[in-house]
Amino acid sequence: MPSGKVHLACELGTLPVWAAIGGTLGVERTPLVLFTAAYVGASLFLSPDLDLVHTDAARRWRAARFLWAPYAALFRHRGVSHSPVFGPLTRLAYLVVVGGAVWTVLHVVAGVPFPSSFPRDSVLPVLVGIYLPQLLHVLLDRGVTRLRRGR
Repeated sequence: MPSGKVHLACELGTLPVWAAIGGTLGVERTPLVLFTAAYVGASLFLSPDLDLVHTDAARRWRAARFLWAPYAALFRHRGVSHSPVFGPLTRLAYLVVVGGAVWTVLHVVAGVPFPSSFPRDSVLPVLVGIYLPQLLHVLLDRGVTRLRRGR
């Protein structure tokens, strides 16, 4: 399998291509910035390899790394977490559950208010920015696996 560094280099190395395609297609500046931020964030912090405890992706979470231990226990490596569709969905759902729990504690303990609205027009560029590097990760894993089996 490619190393985490190879995955990250491929994902971040193709970002200028995706941004150029978006610019060529006439995507406005704000959605393009949202896409780029989500893409970089997903490449660095939401790797399909979070289903392993000792990975570069988990280490990047530093002190919050422990949050991903239950995720790693729930999903076997290269299982559903490496599905092109369901993999990112599992990580997003996991983040919503963990984030919701943290926000609820903050709300009860410190009175932090819940957000009253969500900017719906930002959902699509953020989701594309999250899904695209995950798709590249999975395609790279599968491509290398096929090459090695072919030898």
